[in-house]
Amino acid sequence: MDKYKKFYGLIAFVAATAILIFAAFKLITPKIEELNTLTTEVQSKTEELEKKNNELNIVKQKIKKIKDSITTSQKKIYSPIESDLGNDTLFFTLYNDMIEMVHSNTVKIKSINYKYNPETDAFVKFGRDVYFVCDVDMELVSNYVNLGKLIQDIYQYPYYIKINSLEVNPYQKDKTILLSKLSLRLYAHTEPSEDETAAQEAAAPALDGANTALPQ
Repeated sequence: MDKYKKFYGLIAFVAATAILIFAAFKLITPKIEELNTLTTEVQSKTEELEKKNNELNIVKQKIKKIKDSITTSQKKIYSPIESDLGNDTLFFTLYNDMIEMVHSNTVKIKSINYKYNPETDAFVKFGRDVYFVCDVDMELVSNYVNLGKLIQDIYQYPYYIKINSLEVNPYQKDKTILLSKLSLRLYAHTEPSEDETAAQEAAAPALDGANTALPQ
């Protein structure tokens, strides 16, 4: 037996090493499984995000196609039925139509602000006594489909409306929800008389960026 004593230390070392390896395996295996699960979830979320980004890009490209296709407009500028209407009354008529469009497409309004007669607009420079101009800035909450329908309704509106800008971003916690900033410019005649406004319209600047039908 004495001749085997010199192997006792080696056997004990091997046994201890085996125990440590087994214990480490038991500890590491759940972590590996957890890592694999997390990797799968990350891959799934990445694919979902890529899909939503593609959908968002389609919406942006559609909007860009609409805006790029616009050169001139045959739309009429809104003219009041009654005379001696103040700017607030003119604004309310167009403003109310815009709000109805938003609500009818199940788009929620997070905030809204407006400004009368922006100095940079050509119609304001041309003569604010003839034309009333109002910028409406809205923060909207919607999905992709309803936002597209709203833009289409705006372009199909019978009176001239200009889209100043449209910024679209997906909601971080739910990529199916869009947070949008939409700026519209509304135009109206200050008087209902066609004879008085006809001569003014002949010399007015071109309606750059007006609404048209959606391109196919």
